[in-house]
Order: sequence, then structure tokens, then C-alpha cells
Amino acid sequence: MAAPNGADYAELVVDAASPEETMALGRRLGELLCPGTFIALIGPLGAGKTTFVQGLADGLCAQGAITSPTFVLMRLHQGRVPLAHADAYRLGGAADLAELGIEELADECVVALEWADTISDTLPEDRIELRIEYTEEGRRLDIRGQGPASSNAVRALQP
Repeated sequence: MAAPNGADYAELVVDAASPEETMALGRRLGELLCPGTFIALIGPLGAGKTTFVQGLADGLCAQGAITSPTFVLMRLHQGRVPLAHADAYRLGGAADLAELGIEELADECVVALEWADTISDTLPEDRIELRIEYTEEGRRLDIRGQGPASSNAVRALQP
């Protein structure tokens, strides 16, 4: 990763007062993305990771209900750009991630991986990291693009 002000890094911090605002940010990002984008979602239980992916899916015109993939590990949704929505919470590492087939899907889908911090050493270098934390007013979403494609997508989200 380049220095925080480098060409291969971009950051945007957004405060969301409601789930609708979280979904709206996801929708805006989804409208910008193309196949090959990897999104690492990080945050505590109930922070809004799946809510963000619901908006993302709307922006990608993905079909089907977007629910937490914790127990099925991954769901594939067809759309303008297909969405692979996965959960790393119960994965043991790189081998388990590979077994899901995410690498094979990565070139033709947008991959959104919840609980990505549990396997952070296996994530692609070019990725968008979304860290969600609770605040008194709602949620703070810290979106970081690392690598050329991801940093360009985050820059395009800037108001």
C-alpha cells in the first residue's frame, strides 16, 4: 500500500445516522463498481455490515434477498455485476477461503466479505476496506481504497 496520500490509497469517512443512510452509501458505491472489486467489511456484531451490502447489492442491481451469510458462508447474486456475499467469521484461514471459490469468482464478481479482519493476512492487496463502528449518533463508516482500482472507486464516492 502506498502512503495515505499516495495514488494507490484513498479514504472517506461518513457518519450514518440510520440504516437507510448506510444503505444509501452502499448503493452509491455499488453503482460505481465493476467485476474484480473486493470489499473487506469489518465491524462488530450488528454494526451494519449486511445493511451496507444490501445497499451495495441495490447499486449492482443484484437479485435476491441480501441476508447475513454467516451460516451458509457465501451467496451469489446475479445482477448488472454479480455479487458474491461471503462471511469469514467461521473460516479458519486462507484454505477455507479458497474452498469457497472466491478466487475463481473474483474476476467476474464484486466480492463483499464480512468479518474480513479474521483472515486479514489472506486478503487481496487491491481492496476496499469498510470499517464500521458505533457512535452516539449512529455509525461511522471508514472506507479505505487500497490499490489503483479500489482507491479510484473510493475517490469517486467523495462528495
